[in-house]
Amino acid sequence: MLEGKMVRLRALEPTDLERAYTWINDREVTYYLAARYPLSRADEERWLKEGPTNGFASGARLAIETKDGVHIGNMDLHQVNPEDRKASLGIMIGEKKYWANGYGTDAIVTLLRFAFGEMNLNRVMLHVFEFNERAIACYKKCGFQEEGRLRQHYYAEGRYWDVLVMGVLRDEFDALRGIAAQAAGATS
Repeated sequence: MLEGKMVRLRALEPTDLERAYTWINDREVTYYLAARYPLSRADEERWLKEGPTNGFASGARLAIETKDGVHIGNMDLHQVNPEDRKASLGIMIGEKKYWANGYGTDAIVTLLRFAFGEMNLNRVMLHVFEFNERAIACYKKCGFQEEGRLRQHYYAEGRYWDVLVMGVLRDEFDALRGIAAQAAGATS
């Protein structure tokens, strides 16, 4: 398990299926995801077992739990490319009562610590809809910067929306978290 201040990240288990199935079919939750259509229980079970079927390395797929063991969401590192030392991040806090309380931020920081410190990645990136202001603020707090914008890339609610491409580099994350300064102090 990966320990954060507020959350633990653990492997997904078969017992997580019902919650994940409920979340991925809750329109309020998926409004901020690229999951436009309802999924069957079999589709969600397949995703939990096998990961995405888009031909990319599946990376790390994890459950997000509170410190008292409540499963509140899922996250993953996908499109892992060891040669370029990069991956893409995805996150879903499915339990809405945990929204806007710092759990997502803690989960992302915890996963980034693992990605940079244990997986030896140099870059983690993500895509986010321009209308997801809460997520954008969270990502910036975690060190992500806007790197580009896919103009009118997503159609919803009768209009086209931009999708922001955001990324964080290892040295940026380390500097934000004071890791580089701590390491320099330890060698002095």
